[in-house]
Amino acid sequence: MTVLSVLMQVATDLAPLAKMAAAFGAGIAAIAAAFGIGNIGRAALESIARQPEASGDIRSNMIVSAALIEGVAFFAIVVCLLILFI
Repeated sequence: MTVLSVLMQVATDLAPLAKMAAAFGAGIAAIAAAFGIGNIGRAALESIARQPEASGDIRSNMIVSAALIEGVAFFAIVVCLLILFI
């Protein structure tokens, strides 16, 4: 037996575990993104309460940060779905 055939056999045997891990990873990515965006919102509201005159700058920075976190979470979920279906 060659090393490649052994690796292929192990990959076929562990396919259900890989699918379960991909689903678990997608869930963790969604929860982490929700937690991160919640923290951004909390911090932005506290900052606006302390300095109302800077609300425009704080709001725009909050939206940019939330969009970056959402992009990373979307990328993580897509990678997990690729593992799940390929």
